[in-house]
Amino acid sequence: MAFGAAAEDAALRAAWNDFCDKLRAAGEQAFKDANPANPLQRADAFRFLTQNLGQAFDLGLETKDTRYPLLHAFCSPTRKLGGDAGDFSYQQAWIDGASRYRLFGDRGTARFLNVTVQGPRPEKIPNTDWPSLHEPFGDIPEANLFAHQLKTETDGRFEIFIGGPERGANWLPTTPGSRKLFIRQGFDAWKETPARMQIERLDMEAPKPAPTPGDMIGAMDWAGTFVTGLMRDWPEHPHAYSGGVVDPGRPNIFPQIEATGADQKRGRAIAHMCWTLRPDEALIIEFNEHDAFWMLTNSGAFFNSMDYLYRQVSYTPARTKTDSDGMVRLILAHEDPGCHNWLDTQGFAQGNITYRELLSPGKATLSTRLVKRTELDEALPADTAKVTPEERRAQMLARFYGVLRRYPL
Repeated sequence: MAFGAAAEDAALRAAWNDFCDKLRAAGEQAFKDANPANPLQRADAFRFLTQNLGQAFDLGLETKDTRYPLLHAFCSPTRKLGGDAGDFSYQQAWIDGASRYRLFGDRGTARFLNVTVQGPRPEKIPNTDWPSLHEPFGDIPEANLFAHQLKTETDGRFEIFIGGPERGANWLPTTPGSRKLFIRQGFDAWKETPARMQIERLDMEAPKPAPTPGDMIGAMDWAGTFVTGLMRDWPEHPHAYSGGVVDPGRPNIFPQIEATGADQKRGRAIAHMCWTLRPDEALIIEFNEHDAFWMLTNSGAFFNSMDYLYRQVSYTPARTKTDSDGMVRLILAHEDPGCHNWLDTQGFAQGNITYRELLSPGKATLSTRLVKRTELDEALPADTAKVTPEERRAQMLARFYGVLRRYPL
């Protein structure tokens, strides 16, 4: 038997060729002006694409049937997307507003946990003429459950019901437009453990059917739109449509912390800075110590978090030293300056840094100082925490094992 022997052969081949054309076009975006013209960051652009090619059909086919939901992990040490934070984990499950679901598992000890029902994805961001971010993003939060609202058993077990009639505290309502369950966990100390969860649709009675040619054709179309969208939208979309939070024309300067309506529903506020750094420079990022849970992540040109498994590219309160004047100072530098709070550039010439405050936002005032690397010690307080090479190795090992604890690697 050969091509044409089955009824859908021509449609399947056409869909696959269209997907390959879209993938080829997505690769051309690695050379766009927004990506610095150096070999390391050109390679990182293709890595960003191939990492997400690896999940395109998981999202567009394997987990797409809302009658047979599965939790899908967006990001990990080997997959970055959507301006991910190095100290968040992200999961989603496709759902619909007509079905009833149960999310169940063990709470773990992550400092932050948020389960959100996401509604329809409009073509335009509400109340603007701005286009929505690419699939699977751009949808609007409808209902939230945070860790402090979650009722658990004494051993940490829990179950959350989604959709259907109200079922007490651990219940999230849906609407006819509900399409996704989105789960974020935020980690502070390396010893924290993730919540382990599963999802099921209530009243499942039959095995999941095998994909039809129509399912595959639809998945190829979705996957092609996904890979072209992510390479097109990052970083231009947040640059153009962030409401001033991201300004590539003013590098190395943090804007005021802001929270959109959607951000407020997610329990966060964000400040974002585009940075550029010469080999002989260092950037001091400083803000007042406060009691909110915050996290800061260094990212590449496509807002993809840097290598947080092996490098010092993310910080939270539990892993940061505060100077005696009550200020937190992070030192962005290409080479290790021996400061406890060193923020690694991963060898990149340009990048993005995002600061998040969770649940009680707006407590920090961020500022920056660009100095010569040779003048760094003079620019810092005398009691700024330093580390020896042995202490740095211990710091890196704590990071390595702490991140592994969060992911099934």
